[in-house]
Amino acid sequence: MRILFLTTAALLALSLTGCGNKPREQIGNADKLYEMAKKASDNGNYRDATQYYEQLEARFPFTNAARQGQLDLMYAYYKNREPEAAIDQADQFIRENPAHPRVDYAYYIKGLVQFERNPNFLERWFKADLSQRPPIDARKSFQSFQTLVQRFPNSEYSEDARQRMIFLRNRLASYEVYVAGHYLERGAYVGAINRAKYAVENYDGSPQIRQALQIMAESYRRLGMSDLAVDTEKVLSENYASLNQQVEPEQKKEHWWKFW
Repeated sequence: MRILFLTTAALLALSLTGCGNKPREQIGNADKLYEMAKKASDNGNYRDATQYYEQLEARFPFTNAARQGQLDLMYAYYKNREPEAAIDQADQFIRENPAHPRVDYAYYIKGLVQFERNPNFLERWFKADLSQRPPIDARKSFQSFQTLVQRFPNSEYSEDARQRMIFLRNRLASYEVYVAGHYLERGAYVGAINRAKYAVENYDGSPQIRQALQIMAESYRRLGMSDLAVDTEKVLSENYASLNQQVEPEQKKEHWWKFW
């Protein structure tokens, strides 16, 4: 009797623990379980939604409801502030369903999650200059959006992805120019030229390109390569002549994220 009592108590404790972490209902139908997950998500209850979607994928993995649930789950993870889980779910869906008609959505969610990792609210509030920070998430986000735009140009998410890519290009260009300037200040002129040239070649049209050309011209002069310095200054003059006349001596620096 004592052993039976302890066993019963242990099972009861486990069941109570499970109730605290998972939705209590165990639905025996895939469509019904998807309906409950969708309802929880629509009501903003993303914690329960993710748990229902996880149940759906685990118990009914080959149903149409589960496949749709995989798409909804990555969004629920995103809204529930679980970025790594959202990215993993998107990667899994892309890997397992490369020809699915909604795989563009997976690329979009993946890019969006990475996009929103920088900068955060406090950094925007205090106007932190993030050009000195390696743009790891910005680069990953740009790649996800780029894949979306190139593979699915007519996707309903492509236009938003293009706008975010413009913003991200400025962020990436800003970091390259910062590094180039850092090299210039320390006399590493070849490194300064290479980083500035990379920015010019890959982020043409970004506001930071003017500064990149200035760094290149200055580095060429300090290396005694006058011809290349003159050529670079000519390009700078032809493309930014009007701006040179408008620049105020005490012009405030614009932050790379202000566009968004």
